[in-house]
Amino acid sequence: MQNAKKGLHSNIKPPTGHPISPPAGRWVSERGLLLATGDATLEHYEALLSHNLEEIEDMIPADGCLLLVFRRGAAVSPHLWAVLAAPLAATSASVGTLHEIAVEYGGVAGPDLQPLADQAGMEVAAYISNHAAAEYTVGFLGFHPGFPYLRGLPPALHALRRASPRVRVAAGSVAIGGGYTGIYPASGPGGWQIIGRTTAVLFDPLCDAPALLMPGDRVRFVPL
Repeated sequence: MQNAKKGLHSNIKPPTGHPISPPAGRWVSERGLLLATGDATLEHYEALLSHNLEEIEDMIPADGCLLLVFRRGAAVSPHLWAVLAAPLAATSASVGTLHEIAVEYGGVAGPDLQPLADQAGMEVAAYISNHAAAEYTVGFLGFHPGFPYLRGLPPALHALRRASPRVRVAAGSVAIGGGYTGIYPASGPGGWQIIGRTTAVLFDPLCDAPALLMPGDRVRFVPL
């Protein structure tokens, strides 16, 4: 890889006759290429996964971007360029594994549920029903190891993060932050609105696959 400060590698050229440019990107290290993917992060992620490109060691989706980690000594191939520049297929709703996660809503487990229901102009039961009725997609992981940012929260349930974060949020807490819902894999500080809790283990470093949920997986919450 050449000087990361120069942005995209100078020898990246589109395939002959290909009029479409790939997402804008910049080198963030000798082996890390950060692509600006906007709302199509999962679509790019799935497209690249399906091609099993040899030069890519790892891919890390985030909010509106996708980090490609290249194998040491590898460069951007014409095949990779072609995949990035090709029209994207819609993300399949049935591709990712479906996880059903039992949740205890409200009370000590969900101290912010009542205020959020009031804010949304709903009874608590209706708020729970709306949250549990949606099918969510894991957009990316972050914050804590294994913390899933779940897309698909009904607009009526969107809520700002707390003005003052809690010093300690219990492991398994189901929460809302902006347009996402998520689950805290471990206890620690946090500023999301807590509406419930699950006993599901979201992250176990001793497992072959430490994170329970992966980008593209689907989640349904089941009220206890």
